[in-house]
Amino acid sequence: MSSNSQNLSFQAGQAKGQTQEKASTMMDKASNAAQSAKESLQETGQQIKEKAHGATESVKNATGMNK
Repeated sequence: MSSNSQNLSFQAGQAKGQTQEKASTMMDKASNAAQSAKESLQETGQQIKEKAHGATESVKNATGMNK
């Protein structure tokens, strides 16, 4: 292989490696964002559940059903 051909091959390999690294980084960021969104939704769901339970207890207390 000529020196020029080897250099082009080396540069192509470097470009491929950099592209793969960037893609991996982007996938990691997307995964982290998805996990964060999931946790946020779970927390919001728990808060709604607790508020609904509190509202139910208030209605029971107001109507005398909690005795």
